[in-house]
Amino acid sequence: MKAKWSVLVVEDEPVTREHICALVREDSDLELAGSCSTAEEALRLLDEKPVDLLLLDVQLPGPDGFELLRALRARGRELPLVIFITAYDQYALRAFEVHALDYLLKPFSQKRFREAIGRAKSRLESARLHETLERLQALLNAQGQGQGRAPQRLLIKSGGRIAFLPFDEIDYIEAEGKYALVHAKGRTHRLRESLSALEKKLDARFVRVHRSAIVNVERLKEIHPWFHGDLVLVLQDGTELKASRRYKSLLEERLGGKLSL
Repeated sequence: MKAKWSVLVVEDEPVTREHICALVREDSDLELAGSCSTAEEALRLLDEKPVDLLLLDVQLPGPDGFELLRALRARGRELPLVIFITAYDQYALRAFEVHALDYLLKPFSQKRFREAIGRAKSRLESARLHETLERLQALLNAQGQGQGRAPQRLLIKSGGRIAFLPFDEIDYIEAEGKYALVHAKGRTHRLRESLSALEKKLDARFVRVHRSAIVNVERLKEIHPWFHGDLVLVLQDGTELKASRRYKSLLEERLGGKLSL
């Protein structure tokens, strides 16, 4: 009788963790070796019993998923095959694409889970496992050295598909209720994300100019004074945005000069 592949689930959201465990139990080729919510717990379990496959959330309380793998490597342990789980981690997605590793983007369907597991089984059963683990090592090295930490693009989810929007193409972003409207090359993309969250992902060319707007300073064409210390920003395509005096100092810092008009 064929031995089952052992699986450890590391996920801090209880509902998601139980859902994943249930999907693992349904697969006759898999054996659930355990589940936990932190990297520390996972490390203890893996010290006691190595597994074939790790279903690993990237973002965990305390040490994250990458740190768990580095801790295993530091102990001289052979890394298991890993399927990463992420809610909206752009750096992780970029790294996965570069190193050809698999991941599950929350919320994922049962079909998507089975596809990822199917690929994992194929790799476990073939000589490609060595190559896969080498790529995982390369991913850890790159992440640990801080390479590519600026994502340089936004992840756009629409109609069941994932697209990557380069920062270079973004003109400005405005808030619309719980959503953010990303304007790029004449097109508008809607994201269910706050401007504050987006600010943390964007690079130095983007600056908050209003509580409801972020602009790419490379798209600025003109700046005009407005009432009560506010400004009007004119973009290269003719779009006009109001810059609140509350954010004037941020704009001046980004442009490298005072805006005394």
